[in-house]
Amino acid sequence: AALDEANTGAYGHPELSEVNIGVGTNPGILISGHDLKDMEELLKQTEGTGVDVYTHGEMLPANYYPAFKKYSHLKGNYGGSWWHQTDEFEAFNGPILMTTNCLVPLKKKNTYLDRLYTTGVPSYPGATHIADRADGGAKDFSAIVEQAKTCAAPTELETGKIVGGFAHNQVLALADKVVEAVKAGAIKRFVVMAGCDGRQKGRAYFTEVAEKLPQDAVILTAGCAKYRYNKLDLGDIGGIPRVLDAGQCNDCYSLAVIALKLKEVFGLDDINDLPLSFDIGWYEQKACAVLLALLHLGVKGIRLGPSLPAFVSPNVLKVLVENFDIKPIGEVEADIEAMMQGK
Repeated sequence: AALDEANTGAYGHPELSEVNIGVGTNPGILISGHDLKDMEELLKQTEGTGVDVYTHGEMLPANYYPAFKKYSHLKGNYGGSWWHQTDEFEAFNGPILMTTNCLVPLKKKNTYLDRLYTTGVPSYPGATHIADRADGGAKDFSAIVEQAKTCAAPTELETGKIVGGFAHNQVLALADKVVEAVKAGAIKRFVVMAGCDGRQKGRAYFTEVAEKLPQDAVILTAGCAKYRYNKLDLGDIGGIPRVLDAGQCNDCYSLAVIALKLKEVFGLDDINDLPLSFDIGWYEQKACAVLLALLHLGVKGIRLGPSLPAFVSPNVLKVLVENFDIKPIGEVEADIEAMMQGK
């Protein structure tokens, strides 16, 4: 809640947005991670320079904030989730700024080390680290901007647009429309598919679930798990997109707010009585924090995958199963059938 208040207080509430996934003809800087203050300062320092800015990975939701959308040189999002970066950073051609975690070691074939910059917590041998702010000032990204001017424009990976910006303020603005769709039977189920992406083949499960869910089901998502399905053409239900992206993994808070508001609107005593299922992809600590928050709210029947965390001992697992009915993901068709039945 505190992070949400800080972000929305500074940059406005995320709003329904179409984000370009193609490229322009100018040289660019690619910014990845979670730090919106770094994003703000980079946009200010690149304005009017002829250098465009693209988001990557968990920085995609920056495109949803009004304070950032006003910058015409914020061109959109490049690539997908963190584990593709050795290919995507290579193809980008310009400098890359890593603001938080999920930095993948370069492969022998990679040539972008001299274009790789870190700031804040992450660092990497051979990469240039940008120092922290001094005396309340801004970080100095001038070296990145100057290098970008000498680089070629990004290599095009794909074209089109993706839709996002469905944090709690935007979804609650559509609450009447959503409630009407549920009461009319147009929306039968909401499935929360938030969390992390990773390179394991088993994560194709989440793409298959998204593709095979009935047309009257809506996906709520946050975090880089979204990249498993946010570029699929899944359509809409009465103008409501079937994938509602709330933002970064931190923005899973929005999903909790939405669930609690729906509980209130429908006059329910128990959050588990909502037409809502949880199918969570976990990889590291932030997804575990999301899980703990859901358990605190009393949510039961959560599916977790592609495997259970190794630190969940048999005794801990027993408690989670007995008290919260936590279960691992299974076969796609069987899980979909169970979720649509509220199981």
